[in-house]
Amino acid sequence: MNEIHTQKNEENENRTLTELQKDEKTINIKDLCFKYDGTHPEYVLDNINLQIPQGKTTAIVGASGSGKTTLVKLLLGYYSPNEGNILIGKQNLEEFNLTWWRTVCGAVMQEGYLFSDTIANNIAISDDTLDLEKIRYAAQVANIADYIENLPLGYNTKIGQDGQGVSQGQRQRILIARVAYKNPQFVFLDEATNALDANNEKAIVENLEQFYKDKTVIVVAHRLSTVKSADQIVVLDKGKIAEVGNHEELTVKRGKYYELVKNQLELGN
Repeated sequence: MNEIHTQKNEENENRTLTELQKDEKTINIKDLCFKYDGTHPEYVLDNINLQIPQGKTTAIVGASGSGKTTLVKLLLGYYSPNEGNILIGKQNLEEFNLTWWRTVCGAVMQEGYLFSDTIANNIAISDDTLDLEKIRYAAQVANIADYIENLPLGYNTKIGQDGQGVSQGQRQRILIARVAYKNPQFVFLDEATNALDANNEKAIVENLEQFYKDKTVIVVAHRLSTVKSADQIVVLDKGKIAEVGNHEELTVKRGKYYELVKNQLELGN
C-alpha cells in the first residue's frame, strides 16, 4: 500500500493541454528509450524513431518480449520515456492532461477489465447516459450483437465480477465493443482478437476496417490476418525497429517480418 501511496501523481502542473491542433493527429516518436527498472542497464525500447500517420492503420509485430505492449503503454501515457519524445502533431505528449488524452483514445489491452454490471453498462462505460442504438452498433462492430440479443435479458444481462460468466472470446468482443461505442480519434488494440476463432476474427477485422475510417489506429498482433491490410507494419526486434513497410514490401524483403509470418503464409522456404 505504501508503495502506491508514495508514487508521484501522473498529473502535474506541466500537463495542461486539453486539445489537439487542427489536423495534427500524426504521432511522431523521436529517439525514444525506455526501461522499467532503473537499476537494469538494458532498455526495453531502444532508440525508437517512428511516424504513425494520422488516419491510417499501423500494425506493430514482433516476437514476445520485443517491446510491443510497452510502446502502446507509453503512447497512452502510462509511462514516460527515459529519453526522447512522443509528439502528437507538434505537441509533446508530456504536456497533455492525461485524463483528457485518454478521452480521445480507445484501447483494448491484454489485461482489459469487465465490471460486475450489465453488458450495456460494460459497453457504454464512457457514457453517463446509455444510448441503445450506439450500444447495438458497437456490438455489431464487435460481432457479438446476435449472441447478446439472444440472451433472455439481452443487453441487461449481468456479468459477474471481472467477467465471470463470459468466455475469453466474448470478453474480448465486449472490450472491442466498448472502444467502438466510445468512437475515439485514436485506437489502440493490443492482441485484441487473440482469443477468437478464425470466423469471428475475420468478421471483426472486416467490421473494424469500416470503423477505422479517419482514425489513427495502432494494432499489436501476431496473426497475419489482423495485420495484413495495415497501411504500415512496424517490426520490433529486441526493443529496436527492424523493418517498416506494408505487407507486400516486407514479404518481398524476406527479413524479420517474413520469418514471423512464414508459417502462417505457408510459403515454405
